[in-house]
Amino acid sequence: MTLTELLILLVIAAICGAVGQSLAGYDLGGCLVSIVVGFIGAYIGLWLAGKFGLPEIFAIRVGGKTFPIIWAVVGSALFTLIIALIRGAIFGRRI
Repeated sequence: MTLTELLILLVIAAICGAVGQSLAGYDLGGCLVSIVVGFIGAYIGLWLAGKFGLPEIFAIRVGGKTFPIIWAVVGSALFTLIIALIRGAIFGRRI
């Protein structure tokens, strides 16, 4: 995988993570956090799709790696909701 392919994959993960966070209605952080949330969301989304027997709906191949866009967004939203619930339970609601 070349540097260009890695950067493209990071941008795609950041966009998926940001969209997932906005769908959940909770912001976990900046650009680097969105990249991490995008990759974690891809793993969660693919795991859920595998458990329910669902296909990869929209996947992009970058440098021999496949990145599932739809499942990354769904997984990112679920991951963000879980983190928001945990933070709310630990720190309480801030006004």
